[in-house]
Amino acid sequence: MAALEPIRLILGDDEFLAERAAAEYVKAVRAEMPEGDPAPAVNRVPGADLTAGALTELTSPTLFGGAVVGIVESGQDVDKDTIAAVLAYAKQPAPEIYLAVCHNGGNKGKALSEGLKKLDVPIVRAAKIKRQPDRVAFVRGELRDAGASPRSASAEIADTIIQAVGSDLRELASACAQLVADTDGKITQESVAQYYSGRAEVSGFTVADATIAGDAAEALGALRWAMQVGVDPVPIADALAMAVRNLSRVASERGGAAQLAGQLGMAPWQIEKARKQARNWTADSLAEAMQVCARLNGEVKGGADDRGWALEHAILQITRLSAAGRGRV
Repeated sequence: MAALEPIRLILGDDEFLAERAAAEYVKAVRAEMPEGDPAPAVNRVPGADLTAGALTELTSPTLFGGAVVGIVESGQDVDKDTIAAVLAYAKQPAPEIYLAVCHNGGNKGKALSEGLKKLDVPIVRAAKIKRQPDRVAFVRGELRDAGASPRSASAEIADTIIQAVGSDLRELASACAQLVADTDGKITQESVAQYYSGRAEVSGFTVADATIAGDAAEALGALRWAMQVGVDPVPIADALAMAVRNLSRVASERGGAAQLAGQLGMAPWQIEKARKQARNWTADSLAEAMQVCARLNGEVKGGADDRGWALEHAILQITRLSAAGRGRV
């Protein structure tokens, strides 16, 4: 078998990315096996169930020969004594045995992840994607990998898909694969909207756009529709906070969108969009809107008895601020 690292650390708290990284490790092992060899045996064990004995079983050859891939899931749950056993094994791994250790990157069980790092174990990052530009980049990568044309993998198309599908990476990856398959890789913003008719119109971004534009009726209508079809209040509140935050970031900046993109961590088209929206806002009204969003964040994440009412109240406050910026109230 050609050289392939015998141990791989999959580090991060996104379940989908961790699962994918583990699957890619198994795939890499299979690809390196000589033709005619049996398929590698794949064994999985939750970190909480891993003991020294279970580790021995996980890293032992099979009776039929061939490679073995062991996957430790939720490695942060491995107990202290077993961590020592894993690190001892990592110093002298067995031939044709491949071990992937998944760890969420937190402080719990940190001795395992830090110990593997000190042994120079290769790391695959699987942290949650929190920034919109990173989410757009993820979707663009999924589209390219699925075979979309260069134009169909643009930032604008990616953002349209996110607005229609949401921020869950598993759903986004599935949507990209399905869209490419059903459109022969030629995706447009119109085809995305048509494909997800009934979903794009009720995304948090739609509610946010109407809110910061000062259109209370449209914003509340979109919100109520979203709530009726089961959209969770948290991503709606997050989209609203992101919209206000983008306005405040571009309002005082000068220079071209392309020039500011790297500085602000936003795509050029996002900067252009935010600049148009910011024309009706003042520094004071933006500051007050950010306070509204901060309070709303706590309310939708457990601080309010009625999260729907909290969203409606915040939307009304922000639309009034937008209207005040246009001199109408």
